[in-house]
Amino acid sequence: MKNKILVTGGAGYIGSHTCIALHQAGYDIVIYDNLSNSSREAINRVSKLIGESIEFIQGDIRDSELLKQVFTKYDFFGVIHFAGLKAVGESVAKPLMYYNNNVSGTITLLEVMTEYKVKNFIFSSSATVYGDPEMLPIDEKSPRSCTNPYGQSKLVVEHILEGLAVADSTWNLVTLRYFNPVGAHESGQIGEDPNDIPNNLMPYISQVAVGKLAKLSIFGNDYPTVDGTGVRDYIHVTDLAAGHVAALNYLEQQVLPVGFLPINLGSGKGSSVLELVTAFTEVTGQNIPYQFAPRRAGDIASCYASADKAQALLGWEAKLSITDMCQDTWRWQSMNPNGYQS
Repeated sequence: MKNKILVTGGAGYIGSHTCIALHQAGYDIVIYDNLSNSSREAINRVSKLIGESIEFIQGDIRDSELLKQVFTKYDFFGVIHFAGLKAVGESVAKPLMYYNNNVSGTITLLEVMTEYKVKNFIFSSSATVYGDPEMLPIDEKSPRSCTNPYGQSKLVVEHILEGLAVADSTWNLVTLRYFNPVGAHESGQIGEDPNDIPNNLMPYISQVAVGKLAKLSIFGNDYPTVDGTGVRDYIHVTDLAAGHVAALNYLEQQVLPVGFLPINLGSGKGSSVLELVTAFTEVTGQNIPYQFAPRRAGDIASCYASADKAQALLGWEAKLSITDMCQDTWRWQSMNPNGYQS
């Protein structure tokens, strides 16, 4: 019998790609999403790509009564928890909203899981928990600190998971710390569809390329990096999805619980903003006009992962290149100039 997985936030950017990977790996999925930052159309397209309809429940992770109904109806092997707000700037402006959704919502979900004895949990964390790193590459033992409420909400959840693992040794709490997810499904049918002006670099570039935005603002050109612009570890969303499948496969094979297990998902290489702009232009032939703007508060110069632990434990490594990321982003954006509203 296939193991059934609850995917919270499964209609979102990373969630939708992971649902395809889970289905291909033989898992049975149920999506739970309040659609506050995602689209029903994404689920429709995932259904078309996998060739069957997906169980979908529209609900909020803070709604314990609805969650209990879902856990009563289905016998889950585990939960992959993507549901959360994720815009750094918005988190600075609305910290209570972020703590309420990302922290309180996760506590509610964990309480329901405890009641129904579902103890396999894969958490969507972030490299932002490392703050401004003291050393590069960043491994899982690096000190953690945060420069904004979004990152802080992820770090608070990590502390909650650590405490839960100490209090109850039967839990498997895998915390996947993503670096910078970019790209789209090779079909061009699903991709990143931000509300309003994008917070992330690649959708900003692709919206300039498609004519939705006039030019790219590059925040800071005086960092101590190869060309003065910020350096980040970009990872294709398809590789990231495969990391979640690898984590689930790993949990299926364990005889003893793993407790709290943090794992970086990154390529292990850094690319600057200008290097990414240049690659996008070369791959797509689209000119990307840009201007330099002052540094943003809370931004750091360089950030890239050591992904050795993911390789050793999960047998996972990033396979797709910056070229793949640019090609797939442009295919999605040019086929869907207005995202899922196209």
